[in-house]
Amino acid sequence: MIAHSRPTLSEEDVGRVARVVRSGHLAQGEEVAAFEGELAPRLGVPAAAAVSSGSAALELALRALGAGAGDEVIVPTYACDALHHAVTRCGATPVLADADPETLGLSPKDAARRRTRRTRAIVAVHPFGLAVGLDELLALGVPLVEDCAQAIGAVADGRPAGSRGALSVCSFYATKLLTTGEGGAVAGPADHVARVRDARDYDERADLAPRFNYKLTDMQAALGRGQLTRLDAFLARRREIAARYRGALAGVARCRVPADAGARHVYHRFVVRVERPLERVIEELARRGVSARRPVFRPIHRALGLDGYRDAERLWETCLSLPCYPLLTDAEADAVAAALAAALAA
Repeated sequence: MIAHSRPTLSEEDVGRVARVVRSGHLAQGEEVAAFEGELAPRLGVPAAAAVSSGSAALELALRALGAGAGDEVIVPTYACDALHHAVTRCGATPVLADADPETLGLSPKDAARRRTRRTRAIVAVHPFGLAVGLDELLALGVPLVEDCAQAIGAVADGRPAGSRGALSVCSFYATKLLTTGEGGAVAGPADHVARVRDARDYDERADLAPRFNYKLTDMQAALGRGQLTRLDAFLARRREIAARYRGALAGVARCRVPADAGARHVYHRFVVRVERPLERVIEELARRGVSARRPVFRPIHRALGLDGYRDAERLWETCLSLPCYPLLTDAEADAVAAALAAALAA
């Protein structure tokens, strides 16, 4: 079975983690500080705070922007549940907005329609590796959190994804663009990031203001530092695989492949749209030895029993994520494309 996702690990990664273990200093320390210092320039921002997960990063970013009881935060419905959870953990109310049918990200027009005087922030996901345009969202005059969990290294209009919002967040889960196993980060202006650093560690504080144990360990940071040095190579390989898929699938009936977006796309996912019942296509691919899946488990509005999100519904019914990661070989990519063509013809 060709896996849908795999982490890209090396002996260098093993050595970096082993050195920390041998040092005896396992918790947050010098490795975390070094990782933060190396990550911030990649995102084009002054500062970064490493935390225990991407979900923790979302929550801490919203808290740093003052989101709380009585506030609303606009989030895309065509996204993972972590966005909804982060807003509710702050005590604020998530307001779901529809998807943009072309970028697969948050629809700026629908976000504008749902903005109220209570809107404290907007979370804009750079979906599946594509750095989306932010001008229309920034023009709304509401603090913007850029979710770069799938888009570190993408560049739009000459600026890195993560460099334009009030804050940006990252995830370093096992199968993300670079990994620390679990982990995340909040990045942006130094004053906002300082609030995140204060909130991620509760121990030995004079006051009892709400804080958390959301720290990253030095073991994880050591892995992340090694991964970060190879990020450009990782992204180059993902783009090679995407180009191979585009060539192989361009003439396949009932399959729409994404256009070449250049530096804007780093292909955390290679997402195609198919004109066949998606569950049957996924089952047929599995029968042919390929693991594929919907890029979003299910839109958030479905879990809440809401309707009125036509474009998100359409994307959920037609979008398919194919294996795309640096360890995928050319032969495996060709096998995936051939399996999809056969599945759509079946």
